[in-house]
Amino acid sequence: MPRVVVFDEFGGPEVMHVVEEPVAEPAAGEVRVRIEAFAVNPLDLMTRSGASPAPVPLPRARLGVEGTGVVDALGPGVTGLEIGEPVILTAVPDASVRGSYAEYTTVPASRVVARPAGLGITEAAAIWVAYSTAYGALVEKAGMRPGDRVLVTAASGGVGRAAMQIANQIGAVPIALTRHTANKDDLLAAGAAAVVAADHADVAEAVRHHTGGTGADIVLDLVMGPGQRDLLKAARPGGTLVAAGFLDPRPTPFPLGTPLTIFSYRSFEHTLDAVVVRRMAAFMNAGVRLGALRPVIGRVFALDDVVEAHLHLEKGLHAGKKIVVTV
Repeated sequence: MPRVVVFDEFGGPEVMHVVEEPVAEPAAGEVRVRIEAFAVNPLDLMTRSGASPAPVPLPRARLGVEGTGVVDALGPGVTGLEIGEPVILTAVPDASVRGSYAEYTTVPASRVVARPAGLGITEAAAIWVAYSTAYGALVEKAGMRPGDRVLVTAASGGVGRAAMQIANQIGAVPIALTRHTANKDDLLAAGAAAVVAADHADVAEAVRHHTGGTGADIVLDLVMGPGQRDLLKAARPGGTLVAAGFLDPRPTPFPLGTPLTIFSYRSFEHTLDAVVVRRMAAFMNAGVRLGALRPVIGRVFALDDVVEAHLHLEKGLHAGKKIVVTV
């Protein structure tokens, strides 16, 4: 029988184990996908440890909000897809019940898109969450345009790297913010037009230097916490800040009297909207075809080594690159 990763209690990576389960038949409007690979995301760690705000039914809870594979079966009423078609999962509505850490899963047909030609399986497994989040925050929410100076926090991470590539594809100017000067060369190679290292410079002053004294048009805050005060100072009056992350668990002071437009963003605002998903998919296809968008893969693990994959992410050994598990 097909294998699936489950956990019966909350805890560390060791609570996960691989079991066998019968293949489920897709219901009306659903497709069954034979998973070829999936990426490991911070949300998976939160779910496994019990820190997810969404309820997780135990035992035999599943994981995985991202992956790629081929359509294996069509439920009644499904049109526009064919068995054997390579696809990417754009959303798993109930990941704790039918997540992508498995050889097969079923999802609504509206939750898959064609896999971009030119992407390998490991890259396809790792592209959607980071790139749809960055695209949704910058393009759909902030209205990023050519020439915009965009300050990207946590730029070494998966979403940060995606944001810089997306900004470059549109013709905007990505300015990477990192905690450590040692990351500068890597970030310049990843597409940053300039790098601001918080351990070496005053953030607001450095950003003004790189923007001719005006400040950033758009700030993508993937960290939150008290450091957001510096980001507000780094933005130009009339600019936009999009808060789209939660890396710093400390409270974020509520900005008072700031001359900025501030948005809070979560990717499900758009990944459950078929119209926006169509735009996202078209943008990604174009970017992959042009060579502008390409996820950076760190380590690749086998399904039997999923515990090690989670340990690798928890210890920060991935250096911001995506961790992929092949099935």
